[in-house]
Amino acid sequence: MRIERPGNIIPVGRQAKLLGVARSTVYYEPVVDTYTLELMRLIDEEYTKAPFYGSRKITAVLRRKGYKVNRKRIQRLMRLMGIEAIYPGPNTSRADPNHKIYPYLLRDREITRVNEVWGTDITYIRLRHGWLYLVAIMDWVSRYVLSWELSTTLEVDFCIRALKKALSLTFPEIFNSDQGSQFTSVDFIKKLQEKNIQISMDGRGRAMDNIFTERLWRSVKYEEVYLHDYQTVREAKEGISRYLDFYNQERPHQSLDYRTPDEVYCDSRNYKNRPICNLTLAN
Repeated sequence: MRIERPGNIIPVGRQAKLLGVARSTVYYEPVVDTYTLELMRLIDEEYTKAPFYGSRKITAVLRRKGYKVNRKRIQRLMRLMGIEAIYPGPNTSRADPNHKIYPYLLRDREITRVNEVWGTDITYIRLRHGWLYLVAIMDWVSRYVLSWELSTTLEVDFCIRALKKALSLTFPEIFNSDQGSQFTSVDFIKKLQEKNIQISMDGRGRAMDNIFTERLWRSVKYEEVYLHDYQTVREAKEGISRYLDFYNQERPHQSLDYRTPDEVYCDSRNYKNRPICNLTLAN
């Protein structure tokens, strides 16, 4: 992918800066056969619809649709996509055994204030000829998405970029994530410790511990990603950016008494949120 202007070509580094993505993302050209991409698209749709489905059930669903697949292949693709069933199961999570795991602090806790708890997660975003990963950081009370980033890999860098953007505006009392290697990495944890933020991590295989972010992914996919067939990283970046601005500022939530996340997060009583309010989404 190149961005051209009359008479010359914009350098790759400049292209990346204009798109707001890592330099490596501009070079992204996945080498994956079309059948595998089709299987990944179907897995993504089935998992988004039924996140409690593990590899056995997804394999069964695809076989019923006429696809000749075995469970090992579906397991391999689910690992590549960074997904697993929400119920506790075999040791398939992507935690790093060398990283410290923190306890889950939110069970039976009543969360009532903005910036009391933030949550984060990663999801798979399909392209016509490949895929990306999306990370987002959300305030639990307001459902406000504070920052997000796209990446072509599951390396920790894009998660740290999203965290730094959110923390440059304000910070929570508690930060919750799963036990994935991105969120248990030394560099990621250090950013939280520097702000004296309490760290909470979901139990293994318990995505429902981070239910608000899971609901965000369903909205992003059904209301944006599945309605558009992104051809390029740039199209995905622009589409998701538009949608998350809409999600924050215009989309009413039944659970918020039909207010928007922006209205709840930027309520006049929440004075400490003023640096964020009336600004576009941090990305």
